Amino acid sequence: MFDIFNYIPLLFLFGLAVMFVSSAVRILPEYERGVLFRLGRMAGVRGPGLFFIIPGVDRLVRVTLRTVAFEVPPQDVITHDNVTVKVSAVIYFRVIEPQRAIVEVEDYLYATSQLSQTTLRSVLGQVDLDELLSNREKINKELQEILDRHTGPWGVKVATVEVKNIDLPQEMQRAIARQAEAERERRSKVIHAEGELQASEKLAQAANVLAMEPTALQLRYLQTLTEISSEKNSTVVFPVPIDLIKMFMQQREKA
Repeated sequence: MFDIFNYIPLLFLFGLAVMFVSSAVRILPEYERGVLFRLGRMAGVRGPGLFFIIPGVDRLVRVTLRTVAFEVPPQDVITHDNVTVKVSAVIYFRVIEPQRAIVEVEDYLYATSQLSQTTLRSVLGQVDLDELLSNREKINKELQEILDRHTGPWGVKVATVEVKNIDLPQEMQRAIARQAEAERERRSKVIHAEGELQASEKLAQAANVLAMEPTALQLRYLQTLTEISSEKNSTVVFPVPIDLIKMFMQQREKA
């Protein structure tokens, strides 16, 4: 007769073996690495794929290698010309050395976020408002270089920093609007003056041509009469050549 109680110790040992093997097996995807600690000392980096650890002796800390997009919350910044603005940014970074990201810093995500906030206030406080609005690429590059230099010892690579939003006070927005309107008006006046100058130069050239060719002036008179007659006007003005008037004036002087 089959007695199940006789096999209980074997089943118990089999269950322990299964639990031991399952706790010893680790599988990491391609975008993750595992920093292995054996009895408190770092024993290297594992992954990706299948590998084994010693349960109760080894401790595995997972680290993702994918790029992290971290949004810096809006920061109150006083620019170099004493203008208070609220600036937010986005930072893209990734872990390139998992063992240093775990050993050198307690929480590399929190440390990177805090460093980005202080660096943003420090760098933007050294520039004027006009430079902040017009030279974003230069400021982004400077922020990226500073952050990458400080996060390098943590095994973190800062790839890109982008200033996202710049919120100006209402008074400053109105002042910038008035400045832009004055600039457009100035450009309009300059363009109008340049047009007047070019027109006067062309008129002077035309006058020189007419002075050198008297017949050209007569043809111009005839063309003007043609243009006037083409319109239905009640009043017609005939241009009289100055030479004709000059002849009568000479006869009057002789008389």
